[in-house]
Amino acid sequence: MTIQSIKLSKASSYPNLFVHWCLICAHIFYGVFTLVFVFPSASIKNKHAHIQKWSLRLLKILGVQLKVINPSVMPTSSYLLVSNHISWLDIHAINAFKPIRFVAKSEVEGWPIFGWMAKQLGTVFIQRGNSRNAAQVVNHMAQILQSESICIFPEGTSTEGYSVRPFKTNLFESAVISKVPVYTVAIQYFDQNTGSRSDVAAFVGDMGLLESIAKILRHHDLRVDLTFILPTEADSAFSRDRKWLALHSQEQISATLGPK
Repeated sequence: MTIQSIKLSKASSYPNLFVHWCLICAHIFYGVFTLVFVFPSASIKNKHAHIQKWSLRLLKILGVQLKVINPSVMPTSSYLLVSNHISWLDIHAINAFKPIRFVAKSEVEGWPIFGWMAKQLGTVFIQRGNSRNAAQVVNHMAQILQSESICIFPEGTSTEGYSVRPFKTNLFESAVISKVPVYTVAIQYFDQNTGSRSDVAAFVGDMGLLESIAKILRHHDLRVDLTFILPTEADSAFSRDRKWLALHSQEQISATLGPK
C-alpha cells in the first residue's frame, strides 16, 4: 500500500470568515476567467493542469488536507471510476489528485455559476427517475470512455459517509459496452486534530451549497482520504455483468470504510 499526502496550510493562514469568503469568491471568478479565456485554446493536458491547480487551491482555502492512498494502482488508459458520495467537495478532492469527467444529477446544471462551470468541464448530466434519459447517458458515456475516464456516484445521493447505500446498476453498463475496467475509490472525511471520522462535509437533506461551505469554513480543519482500490480479477462473464460490477464495487468501498 502506498500513500500520497498533499499537505495544505491550516486555518491560521486566514484571519476570519470574511476573508475566507472573499478568497472563495475570488477563486470562483478566477475559475470562470480560466474557463472563458484559457480553456477554448488549451490542450487536454493543460486543461487538466488548470483543473488540478484550481481544486487544490479550493481545498487549501477551505482548510481541507488531501490524503491519497494507493495512487499507483490507477491505470494510464481510460476507466470507469466508482465512488461513494458524501459531499459536493468529493469532486474537487478527486480532481485535486487527478482530473476526470463526472456524471451528476441534472439539478446541478441549474446551480448558479457552479452549474455552468460543471458543464464547461464536460460533466455528463442525468435526469433521476428518467429511464429513457439514463439509456442515452449510458451510450454517451460509452463513447467518452473510449478516450477519457469518467467518475460516477452510483448511490444516487449523498450520505454522511459512515456506510454505503445500494449502488444503482444502470451507469455500469457504459463500462460493459466500452469494455473498460472499473476501479473504485472510497472517500472519507476526518478531523485533522482528533483523527476521528467527520460528517462536517456531508451534503445531505435540505442543506444548501452556501450553508455547506459555511459549515466547512467554520470547522476549517478537515482531511479527506481517497483510497483507490485495484479491481479484483474475475471471470469475464461476471466482469461484463453490470449488476455484478455494481455489487462488487459497493462491497469494495463498504469494506474500506469499515465500522463507524
